[in-house]
Amino acid sequence: MSEVTETNIPAGTRREQLAEFWFYFKENRGAVVGLTVFILVVLAATFAPLLSSFSPDVQYRDVLLAPPMTDSAHGHFWLGTDAVGRDMLSRLLFGARYSLFVGVVVVLLALSVGVVLGLLAGWFGGWVDTVIMRVMDVILAFPSLLLALVFVAILGPGLINAMIAIAIVYQPHFARLTRGAVLSERNKDYVMAARVAGAGNMRLMFRTVLPNCLAPLIVQGTLSFSNAILDVAALGFLGLGAQPPTPEWGTMLSEAREFILRAWWVVTFPGLAILITVLAINLMGDGLRDALDPKLKRS
Repeated sequence: MSEVTETNIPAGTRREQLAEFWFYFKENRGAVVGLTVFILVVLAATFAPLLSSFSPDVQYRDVLLAPPMTDSAHGHFWLGTDAVGRDMLSRLLFGARYSLFVGVVVVLLALSVGVVLGLLAGWFGGWVDTVIMRVMDVILAFPSLLLALVFVAILGPGLINAMIAIAIVYQPHFARLTRGAVLSERNKDYVMAARVAGAGNMRLMFRTVLPNCLAPLIVQGTLSFSNAILDVAALGFLGLGAQPPTPEWGTMLSEAREFILRAWWVVTFPGLAILITVLAINLMGDGLRDALDPKLKRS
């Protein structure tokens, strides 16, 4: 008896699945808008050196806190400059790289650890399940940002430590989702058939059960992506995330606090960048939920 995996699914069937997914995804207009905005953000981050006329770290001391649309001997500052004369547009474009990098790394770390722990807890049960889930419950008992602050205080300020701290805080969500999906799948006929065919525990967990648990994990990963951008920006605002002169959006907000009243652009544009990016990712998450959850699919 052969095991059905992704590798032996006919190409026509995969195309039909992708077509069905896109059909339900595009029914959510907000999700399509979010996907479009997210693609634009990714393109802006990828081609930041081509789109910006200035280096994000070069200071022009003769144009401090220049307002948007300022012409100078150095060139045109479309979004103005900050308190030390750095081009705001360049810093926003390069800052998108840091935010997207943070989101990807945090989700990958949290997803990898959380999925492994959830699989072990759901598959073996007993004391393994009890120990893992009680540790996850302890982590979930604390507010995520507060716990991230504690870990960063222990590890030290910096972007890498901030990402590690946030990943530790987020992985219980993936562990609980994976455990619940494994508990509902492990006694189904296809799993029993694979067990009778001689598959071991590792193969049953990672090749047989896990592919059928991916839908809620993908949605959770999308939402965690946006939350990671927010939390890293918050840590940067508090001085515990990326350190100056790194053009990270939260750090830019922290540096601009004292100029809110007399230079609105140094606060408004980084805040809008965070708002638009997080909103776009959340809208995408709603569309993924609609497309991947059979209960929410509209006829």
